[in-house]
Amino acid sequence: MPAMAMTTDILKTLLLCLCLALTPSLNAADSSDRGKIIGGSAHALPDWFKESFLEIADDVDEAGEEGRHVMLFFDLNGCPYCDRMLEESFESEPLGSYIQANFDTIAINIRGDRDIAFNEEISVTEKQLGEILKVYSTPALLFLGEDNKTVVRINGYRAPERFKQVLEFVATQSYRSTSLADYLQAKLDRNVYRLRDNPLFSEISDLSSVNGPLMVVFEDGSCYDCDEFHDGILADERVRKEIAAFTVLRLDADSSETIRDFYDNETTPAAFAREYRMIYRPGVLLFEDGELLRRHDSLAFSHHFKESLRYVAGGYYRETDYHSYSQQRTEELLEAGVTIDIGRPRMD
Repeated sequence: MPAMAMTTDILKTLLLCLCLALTPSLNAADSSDRGKIIGGSAHALPDWFKESFLEIADDVDEAGEEGRHVMLFFDLNGCPYCDRMLEESFESEPLGSYIQANFDTIAINIRGDRDIAFNEEISVTEKQLGEILKVYSTPALLFLGEDNKTVVRINGYRAPERFKQVLEFVATQSYRSTSLADYLQAKLDRNVYRLRDNPLFSEISDLSSVNGPLMVVFEDGSCYDCDEFHDGILADERVRKEIAAFTVLRLDADSSETIRDFYDNETTPAAFAREYRMIYRPGVLLFEDGELLRRHDSLAFSHHFKESLRYVAGGYYRETDYHSYSQQRTEELLEAGVTIDIGRPRMD
């Protein structure tokens, strides 16, 4: 495949990688000085994924008769987050066997042109379905219960240990009696991670006192990705450059200590996490003067994370939506000859 075609293919991937995706200009000049995008990971889907006729209501009925649920796996070739999750959870044991026993997994290509009947009202192409369902990041996983209703939706990468709990929540039909947040709170091991100090973190406890950009990080003892977040993301020089504009507050999402919210009301880190429905650790919320502008409820690699910070701290949110910003920013970097690495962080 010609180099230019490979670059275009990878660029298309960026539009939907973890809500932080990027897209190139279709009229970009072919220049040896033009930057490149690296780090995209092509990954073949497991051969045990269901070969569906994409009549989803029928798939749900068939799965229900066998005591299983349908899992729609929205992916895009070249997505580094899809690659990692497929490798760690779908192709590794014991999760691979558990998924096959309890779910009919159907792949949906968010750039695909296959016709899909999602329900009686929606019969569109794969690409159009992604747009209707607002799938802005891959992987996105929709778990369907009876009557073809979504019982759980997961946006972005999850570590195998956390994903296991999501799978069990659906397979045991615990969604009938409790929320996913409460289920995870009760089930996840709290001895996985010890909260670490970081010179980036502020000691403030009153959010109403913060002027300008604020980054709130949620961690707790069940955080399987927090060490990577510290050592691979927060330690990245590109991220640290953009994070300098922020007041950074780390909250223990299990804590019942008193803090004050943006309106000077008493609350706790645990209640604050519930208020913003943050069930992933480390979860990140980006605010400007109390207004929530960006949320990260799955792992974002360094390039995507630093661009999200720049979007807020640079005030670009006042001018355009994030996806338009991403497209413009990608072209700007490539025209400047910058190599954009969208891959996994380097753990030094």
